[in-house]
Amino acid sequence: MLKSDTWIKERCLLEGMISPFEPKLIRQVSTDLDQATGAGLTRRVLSFGLSSAGYDIRLSPGEFKVFRRVPGAQPIDPKCFNSRCLEDMALVEGPHGAYFILPANSLALAHSVESFAMPDDVVGMTSCKSTYIRSGVNIPITILEPGWKGVLTLEIANPTPCDVLVYANEGIAQVLFFSTEHPPEVTYATRQDGPGKYQSQEKQVVLPRV
Repeated sequence: MLKSDTWIKERCLLEGMISPFEPKLIRQVSTDLDQATGAGLTRRVLSFGLSSAGYDIRLSPGEFKVFRRVPGAQPIDPKCFNSRCLEDMALVEGPHGAYFILPANSLALAHSVESFAMPDDVVGMTSCKSTYIRSGVNIPITILEPGWKGVLTLEIANPTPCDVLVYANEGIAQVLFFSTEHPPEVTYATRQDGPGKYQSQEKQVVLPRV
């Protein structure tokens, strides 16, 4: 069953399921004061926070790594990943907010501002925000398994022939939460050979592991 805003808010306030947690959908933020009038200024942002049946997470300004072809390098091996194929992109301060440039026909690795502590009977699933989808950007579905905790590593794809701006500290994807019919016998945290390999991810891009 898909969980509503009431359930999400309760779990976040009582159990810290999402941190930091914004209990409403934020569409604009305060900026500097108007020098002429002294009035506070606001800027529209890609929305983040609690929605009616999900939670819109933000893109961290900390890291944004884009895949690049390295001359003479071997094909990417998920079992022995070579980080040399990733290039760190600079955060740019623009008139509409800070952003990273996602080059045409490329894939980036980044991470969320928020951390998660998933209940043992709940699965999370990411979905790209409509504004980015309509700009040619896509985020493949990521599953947040029961019992998983940590900061979410994000994969952000740009299959278009154009570079795209991806804004930091603003909404990047929505997470939907579903309850399992029965509590699972084994969660991500209680596997027989130890917690899953991506358990307790910190505020950084976590590369492929085996």
